[in-house]
Amino acid sequence: MTERDADVLILGGGVIGLACAHYLLQAGRSVRVLDRARVGAATSHGNCGTITPSHAPPLAAPGMIAKGLKWMLRPDAPLYIQPRLDWPLADWLLHFAAHCNRRDWQRAAQAKSSLLECSRRLLADLVAEQNLDCEFTTAGLRYVYRDAQTFDKACRELPALAELGIASSLLDAAALATAEPALLPDMAGAIHFPNDAHLRPDRLLAELARRVREQGGVIEEGVEVVGFTNVAGRIASVQTDQGERRGHQVLAAFGPWSPILLRQLDLRLPIQPGKGYSITYSRPTPAPRVPIVLRERSVCITAWDSGFRLGSTMEFSGYDSSLNRTRLDALERAARDYLREPVGAEKREEWYGWRPMTWDDLPILGRAPRHENLWLATGHGMLGVSMSAVSGHLLADLICGREPIIDPAPSAPQRFNL
Repeated sequence: MTERDADVLILGGGVIGLACAHYLLQAGRSVRVLDRARVGAATSHGNCGTITPSHAPPLAAPGMIAKGLKWMLRPDAPLYIQPRLDWPLADWLLHFAAHCNRRDWQRAAQAKSSLLECSRRLLADLVAEQNLDCEFTTAGLRYVYRDAQTFDKACRELPALAELGIASSLLDAAALATAEPALLPDMAGAIHFPNDAHLRPDRLLAELARRVREQGGVIEEGVEVVGFTNVAGRIASVQTDQGERRGHQVLAAFGPWSPILLRQLDLRLPIQPGKGYSITYSRPTPAPRVPIVLRERSVCITAWDSGFRLGSTMEFSGYDSSLNRTRLDALERAARDYLREPVGAEKREEWYGWRPMTWDDLPILGRAPRHENLWLATGHGMLGVSMSAVSGHLLADLICGREPIIDPAPSAPQRFNL
């Protein structure tokens, strides 16, 4: 092996790639991480940092097609599909629509719940054992409702969540006003999920990168993957704009860019880039005591000691790299409908990031079909931070030939015709 080789070559320095690097180093493997820009600066940098076992129900749900068609007429809707001729997107949407039934919803929800619960435990252990300074807090999360009918309907759906092992409690209007003085007084109620947590995602990424380096891992920034040398079903080398890199095992954690880059290996990953937005401010007073989701608007709000963030929305517009002012304004407009102080005094960042969305709303974790030494860790949708620890641990288990920490079958690449 040369100084540019590693036992495991990881392509992508986001939260998934760094989590995989950490657990592989813990297992005694040498690791090299390549990132085309700066580690942690892309998909996970500006999200709301919520760790959410409560988010096990998949996006592909009964009734979602009708709701999505209605939202298509509103550019500021929580889910927006930009009208255009895009055959890969059309194919993805057809498969997504086919999964909007009770049987597939139940199957995906159970698999997601297992992944999220395991990852929540692992993340708490990881933060404590590795002394990660990322504002990790286990205060739970609340779904807040303004409309009484919508709140009542959500309450009737809680038994289905309980069957998945998702604990919750209800707050009526009076209890919510006492528990969350940052809210305006006309809320209908809230659902509290006590097992959820939150952290500052950019700090988590910085801390993971620090620990990877301290454990002997190599991280190369500003190195872009441009191709692969594939010899008899084995990745012999990875071509970059800075020269060749090799690994005995190669782990692709490209996130939303996975279908573009892995197409060179004749892998057709069923991933579409779902664009999310956020705005970060200084912390207002008062600020929500725990992360809240404004359910009628599908906007998430997280307050840390170091800042305050409005985020969410889902936009299917390909790899459009512009900031959509209509959707950013919708975040602030939603906050004004729920909060006494909807924004902080200082606006620090407007951000967008693409999420790697699969049509069954489950990640793709495991060995790539037809490739002896290529592993995939992608397709986490909106839950990359939430699923980071379990994804890293599972990939380390599989690569090292250990007993997997969780059943790998529901998220295995073989469920697709790649």
